[in-house]
Amino acid sequence: MKIFLSLVAVLISICNSFAVNPGDEVVVIYNSRLAESKALAEFYARKRKVPLQQVFGLNITNGEEMSREEFRNELQRPLAKKLEELNLWRTGRGELPGTNGTRLSVIRKVIESKIRYAVLCYGVPLKIRKDTTITEVDEATMRPELRRNEAAVDSELACLPLTYSGYRLAGPLLNNLYSTTNASLLHPTNGILIIARLDGPTPAIARGLVEKALQAEAEGFWGRAYFDLRNIADPNYKVGDEWIRNASQVAQLVGFDTVVDENADTFPASFPLSQVAIYMGWYRENVSGPFLLPKVEFMPGSFAYHLHSFSASSLRVTNHNWAGPLLAKGVTCTMGTVDEPYLTGTPDVGAFAGRWMYFGFTFGEAACASQAMLSWQTTVVGDPLYRPFGKNAQEVHQSLIASKSRLLEWSTIRLGNLSRNQGMSAAELAAIIEDMPLTKESAVLTEKLADLYVAQGKPASAIAAYERTLTLDPTPQQRIRLRLTLGEKYVTAKNDELARKSYEKLLEENPDYTDAIVMRKKINTLTPMPLINKDSNDRGEKH
Repeated sequence: MKIFLSLVAVLISICNSFAVNPGDEVVVIYNSRLAESKALAEFYARKRKVPLQQVFGLNITNGEEMSREEFRNELQRPLAKKLEELNLWRTGRGELPGTNGTRLSVIRKVIESKIRYAVLCYGVPLKIRKDTTITEVDEATMRPELRRNEAAVDSELACLPLTYSGYRLAGPLLNNLYSTTNASLLHPTNGILIIARLDGPTPAIARGLVEKALQAEAEGFWGRAYFDLRNIADPNYKVGDEWIRNASQVAQLVGFDTVVDENADTFPASFPLSQVAIYMGWYRENVSGPFLLPKVEFMPGSFAYHLHSFSASSLRVTNHNWAGPLLAKGVTCTMGTVDEPYLTGTPDVGAFAGRWMYFGFTFGEAACASQAMLSWQTTVVGDPLYRPFGKNAQEVHQSLIASKSRLLEWSTIRLGNLSRNQGMSAAELAAIIEDMPLTKESAVLTEKLADLYVAQGKPASAIAAYERTLTLDPTPQQRIRLRLTLGEKYVTAKNDELARKSYEKLLEENPDYTDAIVMRKKINTLTPMPLINKDSNDRGEKH
């Protein structure tokens, strides 16, 4: 085990500095017309130690949508005024550089700021309606499809530091800090305020985003990572696949057991989506597949995102779009777009994953750095201070050993995968897991051991380990995966009868299994056991 740990001592590097108390860098905004909004703001401030003077109740219109005038008069200007009055930031003269080092103009800008984040609580509107009365000088030079001034509240409010010098409302504004690897640059003095919201179908769900984030920070962020690509060749859309593929590579790099689906369609309802830490996929208009099941096995701290133009057009719904249903099913943080952003205007989830999981950014920082465009359509839902990758993987593992936590099973897999990335063989890792007492009672570790046997070309050992996993109280979706896997292994081993029993057991345990018809057809293709004529045998024995 000592060698096992030494291989991962420097695998996750944190390269940015953080405040002693991150809550000092936050302002919390709630709708003073809603008691639930205020209660959530106060709860978050307590949990994250946000100074009380930085919790603002604003008299904001109810509903998920607001006019441009309401945004300006009820949220944008009152917030800027409070920040100045409380000396949370200070404005002054600054130069806007021109080409070749020449000075283009002198502007008013934020020159000092104590805060970097603004958290919008349930009850603060989600999107800004199009205002047809606004005309801008250079709007006519823009591409026709971008001549729009509707926007996500979050994305528009992120530009608050720029309002002193002014910027065009029509179309997107380029984020100069897109894909930065230095989190400290995401700062109002550089023209950007990090925005995220605590929101969802209900106030209770919004509150749960904080509780689950804190739980994952305290106990670790564990589970499996799923990436659902389209395998698309069209150059106009291929970038979406590239982003998701890049994210999958980051997940593998930091030690997650990772599933990458290359089929053109999204995961089917029969897909055994178990113990989900991360999900990223595209491009279905409404929530579908395994996410329609009564329970989705999202782990505490999980992130899920589905790329679609209207994935977050409402956060109050639970049965269409994506962001609302994912939140209702238990995800801890997500992103989405409230209106048509066009593909390059959606978050680059590859950039997000690298900054959140590898560089150790907070969720808010990573989400902000993943957006190529601001004053546009993206909303960010979750605790922006959530930072599950802020501790070295080895340190987390040692603390779990000391506390005798059952979560050691997940940490072992994480460290094992990290060690495999560094050159450890499947046989070496299997030997370590075999010797762990916890493996004898862990469905997570025993299934991992079976996978390692498969990697070594040891089918009999793999089958025995998968069978043993079934006796160790796997989760419902994990059990389905095990039944399906065993069926495939039995067929490969030319044992159709055991394959038949595995598939039949799956249907018996899951009477509502969505692919039951397909499964029965598969069962019917398996070679049946030869029938024994009992009467004939009896007659033969008498003679």
